[in-house]
Amino acid sequence: MTQSPEKRSDPALVQEGMITRFLRATEIDTRLLGMIGALVLIWVGFQVAGDLRNGNGVFLTPRNLWILLVQTASIAVMTTGMVMIIVMRHIDLSVGSLLAFVAVVMGYSQVYILGPWLGVGHPAIWILSVIIGLCTGALIGAFHGYLISYAGIPSFIVTLGGLIVWRGAAWAVIRGETVAPMDERFELMGGGPFYASIGATATWVIGVLICVLILLAVRSGRSARNKFRFPQRPIWAEAFLVVMGFALTIGTVLLVNSYYFPPKLAADYAALHNIPIPEGGLLISRGFAIPVLIAAVVGLGMTFIATRTQFGRYIYAIGGNPEAAELAGVNTRKITLLMFTLMGVLAAVSACISSARLNAASNALGLFDELYVIAATVIGGTSLAGGVGTIYGAMLGALVMQSLQSGMTLLNFDSAYKDMAVGSVLVFAVWLDQIYRRRAN
Repeated sequence: MTQSPEKRSDPALVQEGMITRFLRATEIDTRLLGMIGALVLIWVGFQVAGDLRNGNGVFLTPRNLWILLVQTASIAVMTTGMVMIIVMRHIDLSVGSLLAFVAVVMGYSQVYILGPWLGVGHPAIWILSVIIGLCTGALIGAFHGYLISYAGIPSFIVTLGGLIVWRGAAWAVIRGETVAPMDERFELMGGGPFYASIGATATWVIGVLICVLILLAVRSGRSARNKFRFPQRPIWAEAFLVVMGFALTIGTVLLVNSYYFPPKLAADYAALHNIPIPEGGLLISRGFAIPVLIAAVVGLGMTFIATRTQFGRYIYAIGGNPEAAELAGVNTRKITLLMFTLMGVLAAVSACISSARLNAASNALGLFDELYVIAATVIGGTSLAGGVGTIYGAMLGALVMQSLQSGMTLLNFDSAYKDMAVGSVLVFAVWLDQIYRRRAN
């Protein structure tokens, strides 16, 4: 007698069922797993390629990964805003030029206004210049938002004009020159030689705090689900998520603490602070870099805004169905204006990081950053059709993008090939998004 199809034991189907049940229980985004897998392949691939090419692959060394995180910070900050812009079915092509203009304004104010007025080295210089930069970014973003929401001009046209206008305005402010050097305290925001990282002890403190926050987040999630009578995740699933969060946090702390000051820099640091150098040499862990911490704080803040505030819910509602959102009483014009204002502020934060890292400001700063930001956002799972996107996915996409560029640089690829790789990855990501949307529907 032939066994019925329903009762056949197919190992492939059983395995698929186990994986599906695991993903459903843990509520892990499959696209997030795909990005993590792609990132691991990129890292291992560049390490192996380095070993095969010169017998000394350096991609997976603590030094290179620490620098990689610093290089990602500026783009990652802007992707947190670009996610919500694209979720609303808009686009912002001006962020790279806006970054350059804000950086030039801050540099000009430090060198030619605040320095002569307050005296070089005055502790208020960097604070005032940052405030000037944030206000400049907010005003320009609000201007873009007004033209889009109240004047009815498409965001593509407004920000395309901004891409051209603000790059030219940056050149006009300094006449194509480079403004340098920046204030020493301001330089720390970009990853300077001495104090731009927080050291091993403070890094461990932050790591412990992150672990505590993971536990509190899981507990808060269970309480919220119980309050609104939503189904709870199994205990084993939440335990798995907690363990993975702890492992990722502790692994990152160990990584950044494994990158030490070079011997010459450590000797200079010891001489500056009258620290005796032991016979075996002085090992000073860098720990988390300040720009990386800035990006992390921005990411957490934007995640809170996107998921825990009325403003964030309205943005996703507008992206899902703008007409329905308006009929429900959402002031779409006001939300659009506020979102582009916030995008301007985030571009100003990135301007602080970028100009501080180079210790200079020029009109060439942030060139093509708008393309990298959009590419990272799309690679991170944000749909160009609107309504879908996550902050953490976009930041992970920024890390993927920077990993590609960094790895190809280490292998001495020409810049043309790096651009070709970035463009190809962007098209591939959009193609995958279309496949995902078709299957979801």
